[in-house]
Amino acid sequence: MAYGLFLLTLSLLLLAVLHAIGLLYLALPAIAGFLIVGPFLALGLYAKSRARMKGRALSLRGMVLVRPASGAQIAYAGLMLGLLVLFWLRAADLLYALFFGLAPFPGAVEAFGNVLTTPRGWALIGVGSAVGGLFAAFAFAISLFSIPMMLAERRDALTAMGMSFAMTVQNLRPALAWGAIVAAGLALSAATGLLGLIIVFPVLGYGTWHAWCAIGAGNARS
Repeated sequence: MAYGLFLLTLSLLLLAVLHAIGLLYLALPAIAGFLIVGPFLALGLYAKSRARMKGRALSLRGMVLVRPASGAQIAYAGLMLGLLVLFWLRAADLLYALFFGLAPFPGAVEAFGNVLTTPRGWALIGVGSAVGGLFAAFAFAISLFSIPMMLAERRDALTAMGMSFAMTVQNLRPALAWGAIVAAGLALSAATGLLGLIIVFPVLGYGTWHAWCAIGAGNARS
């Protein structure tokens, strides 16, 4: 729960930064972007779950200061996921301009009103959900197994992401079911003002590790 509290604090700081720079209208896309970087942020939870499987204890400090088998390669994977989030936020910004024009931005409150109460806003939600779904689906496929894999094995980032994509496609039905559970957990967290992250995120992190062990890791237990 302390790990989940750390993620909640990080998320609130991100929203505060968006508010400070006048980009609070990107809050919803930013929360959706959490789906993209979530597997990387759960690295400490994977390490905790792995240690428990081996019958070892792992402190919160050990969860934060994880030393993955792939070394710096996992940082490259995190960087690529971060770039995907930036591309998604830029796409969301452009979609708003496409539907509401290039007039000066009215502010976050009026922008949310435009999106939630006008026909153009409803169309934007539909198109934005479709575009965001493509970003999220691609990120989900390349990160679902790659981050746990690089924690347990020596793999370069591109190879691990490619293998993760292949494993996701080969196990599409359970992967889609798990993706729906993750999305539902994120929706629940958003509905509680992100407080749900304290419990939801650790549960999803443990679940993802065990999904990796069940589907992709013959030697993850070693």
